[in-house]
Amino acid sequence: MPGTLYIVATPLGNLEDITFRAVRILKEVDLIAAEDTRHSKKLLGHYGITTPTITCHEHNEIPRAHDLIKRLENGTTIALISDAGTPLISDPGYRLVSQAGEKGIPIVPVPGCNAAVTGLSASGLPTDTFLFLGFPPKKQGRLNSFLKDAAHHKATLIFYESPRRIIRLISSAITAFGDRQASLARELTKQYEEIIRGPLSRILSTLDARETIKGECVLFIKGADEQPESLSIDQMETMIMDGLNQNMRTGELAKKIAQLANCPKPRVYDMILALKNRS
Repeated sequence: MPGTLYIVATPLGNLEDITFRAVRILKEVDLIAAEDTRHSKKLLGHYGITTPTITCHEHNEIPRAHDLIKRLENGTTIALISDAGTPLISDPGYRLVSQAGEKGIPIVPVPGCNAAVTGLSASGLPTDTFLFLGFPPKKQGRLNSFLKDAAHHKATLIFYESPRRIIRLISSAITAFGDRQASLARELTKQYEEIIRGPLSRILSTLDARETIKGECVLFIKGADEQPESLSIDQMETMIMDGLNQNMRTGELAKKIAQLANCPKPRVYDMILALKNRS
């Protein structure tokens, strides 16, 4: 029988933020695959966990995953942990978990801390729908395109960013989105935890006034506001028929009317197909 791969969430900072189950699993498994064994040493030592550890990080994950899969196939039980929070969420582990799934190896998630959800709960922004976008591109041109593509989403947007680039991200977001309501969570669960709420411009001015910014940051930005459709159904159908009579391609016609009507393109596409079938 193959061993089980446990995906174990660990504290963001405060060592008390770990479940009883996670501690038990880390003690019982044969091996712990950690993003950084030196970083994890403090947590493991605090709870008296003496299980052997091995590294599994972004620079060695491909060869390491092959090794760990072999061990799992031979019956070894392994716990995967990252430096903080839930593994794989903007952290290493995807290749290992993906290959384990393909091999039919049991994969068991052990839930716990996650910076995105933790910060969202205290952000003061809508939580019914949210879109996690992880770390944005480092190059300015790619960042601008990345934010432009995200601007239309109505869900609350969540970004991870380093303290060195957080001011640039907020400035670029103001350009792409306008001065939306937002929240910045920094140093979550640690001694100097901070959550700044308000328009993006207020958060930016708060950070600009500081000599240094420390700690990993999570930025939450309110999604795009709902806007009423600017054309009625009858008007859209008339425009569709005019376009079809001009032999416009379906995709091109759908895109044109969707922009004019402020309506989702798939909905217009379906209307076009329905009118085609009707005629």
